[in-house]
Parts: sequence; C-alpha cells; structure tokens
Amino acid sequence: MRLGVLDVGSNTVHFLVVDAHPGAAPLPAYSHKAELRLAELLDERGAITEVGVDKLVSMVASSIRVAEDKGVVAMLPFATSAVREAANGEQVLNRVATETGVELQVLSGQDEARLTFLAVRRWFGWSSGRLLNLDIGGGSLEIACGIDEQPDVACSLPLGAGRLTARLPGDLADPEDLRELRRDIRAEIAQVVGEFARIGTPDHAVATSKTFKQLARMTGAAPEGAGARVPRKITRAGLSAWLPRLAAMTPTERAQIPGVSEGRARQLLAGALVADAAMDLFGLDELDICPWALREGIILRRLDTMSGPVDRRPALTT
Repeated sequence: MRLGVLDVGSNTVHFLVVDAHPGAAPLPAYSHKAELRLAELLDERGAITEVGVDKLVSMVASSIRVAEDKGVVAMLPFATSAVREAANGEQVLNRVATETGVELQVLSGQDEARLTFLAVRRWFGWSSGRLLNLDIGGGSLEIACGIDEQPDVACSLPLGAGRLTARLPGDLADPEDLRELRRDIRAEIAQVVGEFARIGTPDHAVATSKTFKQLARMTGAAPEGAGARVPRKITRAGLSAWLPRLAAMTPTERAQIPGVSEGRARQLLAGALVADAAMDLFGLDELDICPWALREGIILRRLDTMSGPVDRRPALTT
C-alpha cells in the first residue's frame, strides 16, 4: 500500500510518501518538506506565533494535496516536541484539524525514543545484541537501549539542537555562554547514565537524526548521495577535533562544510556539544549512523498492527 507519513518536527515538517507492506522494508516514493523551525517561532509565553501556525496549516494542506496526487491511501500524521511543549499546543492542534481535517497525534518523548529504537532494531537486526540509540532532534535528545524491539530503558531530555541554539545568540558563540551550555548539557545527560548502566553495556551503539548525519559527514563519513546502505560512523575523536573549529565559525562559514545544510548550520554547534557529551558520558568511542529513524518506526508499527483491509482514515497507530 502507499502510506503518507506527516512528521511535524521542531525544525522541519516532512511529508514522506512510502510504498509499504507487512514483512518488507518501506520504500520512499516521494518527499515533500519545509523547514518551518517551529521551535524558533515562539512568543515570550512559549506559544507558537500566528505566523508559525499559519505556516504549519499551509504545509499540512499542501501535504494533503500531495497525498491525493501520489495515490496515498492512509496518512500517519504526528507531531513531536515543538507542538508538545508549546504553550498553545492544543489550540494549534485544533486549528490544524479544523482547517485541514488532519488530526495530528502528539507523541511523548518516550514514544519518540521507542519508535525510533524499533526502526534502528529492524535496520541492524538481532545480531546487534543489546542496542543503544541516540537521537538529537530540534527540541529534544532521545536515548533508548535494550535487547528486544522495545527498549528496556527509554528517555527524552530537553537537549535538542534548535532549543539549545537559542542560548547562543549572535553569529559567534561567546566563550562563557559556550562553557555554561556545555556544563548544563553534561549535567542533564549525567542524570540518566546510571539508569542505562544498570541494564548492561551495549553491544552496538547507534545514532539517528539529521544532526548526527551531518556531524558524521563533517568528520569524514560518506556523502548522502552514496546511498543509504553505505556504512557510516561518527567517532568521538573526530567530533572533539571539530568542536573548537565549529565554535570559531559563523553559521555562514559552517554552511560551507561538506554535508552541512544552510538551514541547520546555526544549530550545528549545539548539536555537536550534545553528541560529544553523550558519547563521552556513555563511554562511546564511535557510533554507527542508521538511515532509519522515527518516521520509519511509525510506519513499521502501523504495518505490525494491521490485521484487516487498508484503513483509509488519516489515523496514527502507535
């Protein structure tokens, strides 16, 4: 069947059309996305501004048109931390539903971690043993670990690259602001390390998300054009060597780094601080990059729970 996954994230709203059926890997057929950066379109109350809501409604409406054009039979619409934590989150959801007919399901941070973990497990398989996954989004950092398809431990921390970038105003980071941010990131991650340590050392450590992919490319991983199945890694040594260079660059200069998009260049330094801290505190010298993440986890969970004819309603099953 042809499914449409509508992912309303903190940085990007992405509508991905995939061909999928139970027992097979979902195949991307068409991508429609826009970098709305909802996490940055907030007023002093922490509410998404009218401009932000207008952009979101417009993007959802255009996604419906794409779904009709591409023959999508079921939509899986969901939202993550940007809507989940907005002061006017309920009003945003109601307006989207009223004006487009699409009811976004807001995932909790733990849901994000669990569904992403499912995708990573399916990609790497059972031979990975105890699997640890790190995912840096725009609003949060998800961490999950376990030996099955459902993690034994999963958590979400408010350490997204977009959220933290707000603490580094200006084109060049102030050294004192940078030091304070680094300290706070490490203190936040350190609070959960013990919980993961209790279930044992991971056999395979993995990273997902656009932030990790761009950091890996920056440190020497193969370009995206080489294909999803090309193995990619990020090493802590390579990342640590880049950190002072990133801190000394403006966003414009970071955008010139191979693999770094202009829209993500400003957030790259904060994302690198989170990645470096997580790898250090979890004792990880390297991470394999997984091309599948939350969207694929949503699709796989939907396929796993299908027991009858295709449901044509725009509903999300988790």
